[in-house]
Amino acid sequence: MDKDNSEKITIETVVNAPVKKTWEYWTKPDHIKKWNTASDDWHTTICQNDLKVGGKFISRMEAKNGSIGFDFGGIYDEVKLHESIKYTLGDGRKVEIKFNPKGDETEILESFDAEKSNPIEHQRSGWQAILNNFKKYVEKNNIS
Repeated sequence: MDKDNSEKITIETVVNAPVKKTWEYWTKPDHIKKWNTASDDWHTTICQNDLKVGGKFISRMEAKNGSIGFDFGGIYDEVKLHESIKYTLGDGRKVEIKFNPKGDETEILESFDAEKSNPIEHQRSGWQAILNNFKKYVEKNNIS
């Protein structure tokens, strides 16, 4: 991939939960498997997460009807507890997630290098749908 010409895409949301709880739901495999989908006809069947610099993560995402699936994974470049996560995907693209505490809420900003094979808006809407699903999951299950 030619990273010099890669466009960055940024998505965001505000989650009605404190940063500590938001971080836990973002990083624990048992939680990830429950929110890591862009639509109800997909699910995450496997999730492993070694959350440390040099650690690997992988999520197996599949259509519920079994027609298609793919692995989404990479290696962590930087982990700052309750603040930010940076990683490199298997195809070399970079991703950064920032967790900004706003009282009892958490703003999440997620930026990633666009890939070349799908339109920018398609990528933005897909990643935003997953982030929206995360927000919904946290707010439904957040018991402080």
